[in-house]
Amino acid sequence: MKRSGKFFASTVVAAVAAVSIVSSASASTVSVSNISSVTPINISSSMDIETALMMVQSERTKLLDVQLQMQIQEVQNRNQQIAELNSQLQIAQQNGDEAAVQKLKGQIDSLSNSQQMDMLRLQSMSNKRNEAFDVMTNFIKKMQDSRTSIIGNMR
Repeated sequence: MKRSGKFFASTVVAAVAAVSIVSSASASTVSVSNISSVTPINISSSMDIETALMMVQSERTKLLDVQLQMQIQEVQNRNQQIAELNSQLQIAQQNGDEAAVQKLKGQIDSLSNSQQMDMLRLQSMSNKRNEAFDVMTNFIKKMQDSRTSIIGNMR
């Protein structure tokens, strides 16, 4: 039970920090790379800490979803570029144009290297999104466990 209390205390501290950050940022829009803007979250003084933290975590998950979708689109675009270059390479090989073949092979190699980096970013973003979702669900479970414990102690 002490472990749960420590988790709750650290969660409250994290929530207060998140609320203060979001409260100070709610007056203006914060720009993030690859995303037009972060939606300000209005945290009223009557809102409880659980609701505020849930709003922050939910917004984080949404932002990561948007980034993940953008990265997937980049990967798909790069795949399409590689497919087009492969088609051009086949045509150049059939025509016997060795200079064009070498140039296209270099471009394909370059795009393939970029594709590998894109895939690593995609995996990283997917892991971050899953982590954010896990944090949110763990928080909900801990709060429910705390409520159950409080109600049990009142009986």
